[in-house]
Amino acid sequence: MNKELSSFAARLRELISNRQSAIGNLQFSELALELFALQFKHNPAYQKICVARRLPPEAVTQWTQIPAVPAAAFKELEFTGIPPAERTAVFHSSGTTGQQPSRHFHSPESLAVYEASLWNWFASEVLGAGREAWDLVVLTPPPAQVPQSSLVHMFETVRRKLDAPETVFTGELAADGIWTLDFKATHTALADNSNLKTQNSKLILGTAFSFVHLLDYLVARDLRVELPPGSRVMETGGYKNRSRVLPKAELHALITGRLGVPRENIICEYGMSELSSQAYDTPRPAPNAPRLFRFPPWARVQMVSPETGREAAEGETGLIRIFDLANVFSVAAIQTEDLGVRRGDGFELIGRAQLAEPRGCSLMNA
Repeated sequence: MNKELSSFAARLRELISNRQSAIGNLQFSELALELFALQFKHNPAYQKICVARRLPPEAVTQWTQIPAVPAAAFKELEFTGIPPAERTAVFHSSGTTGQQPSRHFHSPESLAVYEASLWNWFASEVLGAGREAWDLVVLTPPPAQVPQSSLVHMFETVRRKLDAPETVFTGELAADGIWTLDFKATHTALADNSNLKTQNSKLILGTAFSFVHLLDYLVARDLRVELPPGSRVMETGGYKNRSRVLPKAELHALITGRLGVPRENIICEYGMSELSSQAYDTPRPAPNAPRLFRFPPWARVQMVSPETGREAAEGETGLIRIFDLANVFSVAAIQTEDLGVRRGDGFELIGRAQLAEPRGCSLMNA
């Protein structure tokens, strides 16, 4: 166990758990520079990259200067400060079949930070205030079938926090490794509304392609589900050639039409297996306004010009670069292959850059 990284992780968990902790720009910069120095010291693969770029800690004075690791590099190198004997879990990226996946190694300590990060922001942005009881339906295989999926681990963390039964997972893992749905079990879980006045609102979590499969099933049988008031949907991820592709507006219109969930209760998530924090979009002020994503206070986003490598200005398209303090035991600065546009304190997700491999958690155009 690395005492320096463990000490930082403990302090960060305390900050994350304190919802009154704003983590302003100055504090974020101080924490980011401190974590960079620790990761340079204890993460050999990352240190080599920093040295090659001539950016050791003593040459970096602002968090925006911290060297970012391309997400694709996680396929080839072990970016971790966790010794092999202490690694208890590894998350793989969910690209298309046959691709070499990225690897994000974890220990009990790193998972504790990961779960604190995901739960606190999920509770704030997806669940909101004023409601404690939910009936959960998860459109993925259970964690025992896909232990290397960070998304399913996230959903399992939510399940445990909400004290929901393990049977909320209605997805299945086919023999060829493809995620499928038990349609009858899913429909039963959604349609069990015998007492709408007192029944808990439903919270439905899944990938975009799992929702397409479910909606196609409902449309083919002309089925509609009347979910209790206040029910919400959280969808994430691309299609990975596992279903027909639908623009977000069409997908969400179908969710509203077949599940009765209004547009304002459909939330999109943006996440990656290489990260420990997630971004969620916010309600749009107008029907045609772009969906804007925001990371929690312990993460920051830059839009970087693919031509010059400099930060893109407000309103300009750039590659999304994420600085996630919750990535204590790996690398905080991740360079994605996703394109975005800075919009105030949020960002609009455009899609994958050309020639970039499709990923499980890159979203289609809004």
